[in-house]
Amino acid sequence: MGANSGNSDKSAVVLLSGGLDSMVSAALAQEAGFTLYALTIDYNQRHRREIDAARRIASHLGVRRHVVLPLDLSRFGGSALTSDAIDVPKDGVGEDIPVTYVPARNLVFLSLTLAMAEASGARDIFIGVNALDYSGYPDCRPEFIASFAETARLGTKAGVEGEPFTIHAPLQFLGKAEIAQECIRLGLDPAMSWSCYDPTPEGYACGACDSCRLRRKGFADAGLTDDTQYAPGAPPL
Repeated sequence: MGANSGNSDKSAVVLLSGGLDSMVSAALAQEAGFTLYALTIDYNQRHRREIDAARRIASHLGVRRHVVLPLDLSRFGGSALTSDAIDVPKDGVGEDIPVTYVPARNLVFLSLTLAMAEASGARDIFIGVNALDYSGYPDCRPEFIASFAETARLGTKAGVEGEPFTIHAPLQFLGKAEIAQECIRLGLDPAMSWSCYDPTPEGYACGACDSCRLRRKGFADAGLTDDTQYAPGAPPL
């Protein structure tokens, strides 16, 4: 899906969390010829190290503008990522929606990305959601992304004036091993990104949360090296 033909500047806004998937998604947007704008949400998440990672990635990719927007979702709680009262699970990836799900996160974040896109004149949005090797979050599913594109068309000045937004989810149907391969193909350093939900006090990735396990397995399955520093004694895959 391409940019709106009415744009003289082929620009896109990337929702850049600082994680592996968002980094690869941003680099794919750049490879497709888009001038990048990036939005990172500082939602007072437990793993705030990913914000520093987002800054590194934005600098590496030379984005035109990078906005780090404060939005304290810990005021709501309801997730292990936004409440110290809920532990991050470390017992493997299950089939149920885990407590690391942040209520309506991608709905909220995509709405803010849409607002930034409309304000900056971009008509393309990139998000690194994945529906294969992931934790089962409902706001990563293809039907959610499709429905949001229609919401964007109906709920914006640009949309009702015939300039709809395209929501790109280039990793939607890739497994983690394929995402790892794309990372290396694009010339990215995997360790520039941050995936762990529960960093240790020493600054290591825990190696045991869902996000760490999925990432570690993806690189292992692809036969690739990830120089992310995991905590000593991280459980085997």
